[in-house]
Amino acid sequence: MRAADEILDIVDENDHVTGQAPRGEVYAKGLRHRCVFVLARDAQDRVFVHRRTPVKLVFPSLYDMFVGGVVGSGESYDDAALREAEEELGVSGLPRPVPLFPFLYESADGAGSWWSHVYEVRCELPVNPQAEEVAWHTFLPVAELERRLAAGPGGWEWAPDGLAAYERLRALRA
Repeated sequence: MRAADEILDIVDENDHVTGQAPRGEVYAKGLRHRCVFVLARDAQDRVFVHRRTPVKLVFPSLYDMFVGGVVGSGESYDDAALREAEEELGVSGLPRPVPLFPFLYESADGAGSWWSHVYEVRCELPVNPQAEEVAWHTFLPVAELERRLAAGPGGWEWAPDGLAAYERLRALRA
């Protein structure tokens, strides 16, 4: 099945399911749906950072400090977090990601909105990221990630939803 054909739950402002639609239609019409963000850390506490592939339907070729994606119709956030983390990192046998907080992401241009649940997982396994999802990757110490985030114009261009999730995570831990 093509990614655009995957069926997603459409949700309201309170995260209650109101219907279903194919992912391609959800994106084209800016329908509110569900996503997961998983911050993956290695044994040295470094954060997995990657550049999305140019064929991604949302935020192609941008950098992100989260793995994750959409929650399939009828799938729980917790199950989606584990599935997405294992798929994108190219591993099996990860511990269940730890839920941190939910938030409603709304794009600055008004083109999209998704209920998002943020998780964290320790990945001590060798990663083999999914080539369809990840164009480049590394594990960065938090200080280096923070330096790259502060670089601004001329630095790495970050996926805006990942930035929004990371800013909330940073505020939660401050």
